Amino acid sequence: KSFHSGVLVPSVNPKTIADGLLTSLGSRNFTVIRDKVDDIVTVSEDSIIEAMRLIWERMKIIVEPSSAVPLAAILEEKVNVQNKKVGIILSGGNIDLEKLPKAPG
Repeated sequence: KSFHSGVLVPSVNPKTIADGLLTSLGSRNFTVIRDKVDDIVTVSEDSIIEAMRLIWERMKIIVEPSSAVPLAAILEEKVNVQNKKVGIILSGGNIDLEKLPKAPG
C-alpha cells in the first residue's frame, strides 16, 4: 500500500506464512524504495507454498517461506522473466521444521 500510494502506511497485524517479511518498513527504507524501486508485487500464500515445494522437489533445499516469495512471483507471472537472466537468493536460516506449511488438498 505504501509503495503505490507514495505515503508510508503502517501494516496493522499482517498475517502470512512468510514471517520474515512481517517487520514494519521504516521511513528511511521507504524513502529509498519509493525513489529507487520500479514496482512491488504481492503473491498468494498458496503460491509461496508451491514455490517452497518446487524448490524442495527440484533442488532438495528447504527454504523459509520469505525466501520462496520471489519464485512465487515468477510462478504467478507477476514479473516478466522471459529471455532474462534471473537470480534468486535462497535462505533457510529462518525455517522452523515444525511449522512447515502443508499444501492444500
